[in-house]
Amino acid sequence: MTPDAQAARLRTLIGEFPRKQILVIGDLMLDEFIWGKVSRISPEAPVPVVDVTGESYYPGGAANVARNLREFTPHTSVIGLAGADAYGDRLCALLQSSGIDASGVQRSAESATIVKTRIIARNQQVVRVDRERQAPLTPSQFDRLRRDLSEVIPRADGIVVADYGKGLLDQQVAGLIVALAREHCKVLTVDPHPHTSLNWRGATAIKPNRIEAFSAAGMRLTPPVDPPQCDVGLSQAIERLMRLWEPQTLLVTLGEQGMLLLNGDAAPFHIPTRAQEVFDVSGAGDTAIAVFTLGLLAGTSPREAADLANRASGIAVGKLGTATVTPAELRATFA
Repeated sequence: MTPDAQAARLRTLIGEFPRKQILVIGDLMLDEFIWGKVSRISPEAPVPVVDVTGESYYPGGAANVARNLREFTPHTSVIGLAGADAYGDRLCALLQSSGIDASGVQRSAESATIVKTRIIARNQQVVRVDRERQAPLTPSQFDRLRRDLSEVIPRADGIVVADYGKGLLDQQVAGLIVALAREHCKVLTVDPHPHTSLNWRGATAIKPNRIEAFSAAGMRLTPPVDPPQCDVGLSQAIERLMRLWEPQTLLVTLGEQGMLLLNGDAAPFHIPTRAQEVFDVSGAGDTAIAVFTLGLLAGTSPREAADLANRASGIAVGKLGTATVTPAELRATFA
């Protein structure tokens, strides 16, 4: 297939995205951005004084994956936890105003809404402040989660799991998701967390970044090697993960080195990054898993889906904040 024919095919398949019904499961967060300017250093400590000029809020964590998906399909729903607090009110209001089905979000006084506050001055992050209280699911929360998953998964075309290691997902929940996805023949993609060490055997595709890949493989992180195909440490980590998880597809995101795709018995395939300017990497992985999943559901090959995800990530890192990518922006990469 010629490059022009390939581009035309992928543009056509992007047009299939709005028909897909996607369920996102994972740790929900609220991203708070405080914007300001710096003109002096504090007399109290050697730190900048930020004069605040504005504030903005966005769905974060797994909610940001849903937000990215919603740019491409109106049939996006999310399951997770939020506190019965003002931050939870704001998060749910943002999801609903975006057209995301948040009926699967459990609100509880036993849970505090996770908030990531980033203070930005001169287009640079000065500091990040995290508000979180990690706790395992209570028996009643797990019972409702099981009911919600049993009801929603059969109706979905695909499932995205975004594990941020904040307590929603443990091995029992992971096993339940995998079992339901396999029972109903659903595409299941997973963005794992390096510290939860959950076994996702049976998932369609798993997308760790380089640090997550080494951590999940139980290996010490080694410096990157260029090209990635010659990175012995990374190759060993990938071999262990393929044996551990047995996914159909493993997509390892490598930051400025792009992505490395493992599919079946095929040799690793390297996809160089398309990012031209990098302003903020916040949420780039969320964009990647969202577009990669939609590509698989629309009928692309794993290599084509990874290409689309790489293009979308290249756009996302060129924006400040946890930004999303639009269908028009993704199509424009083929111009």
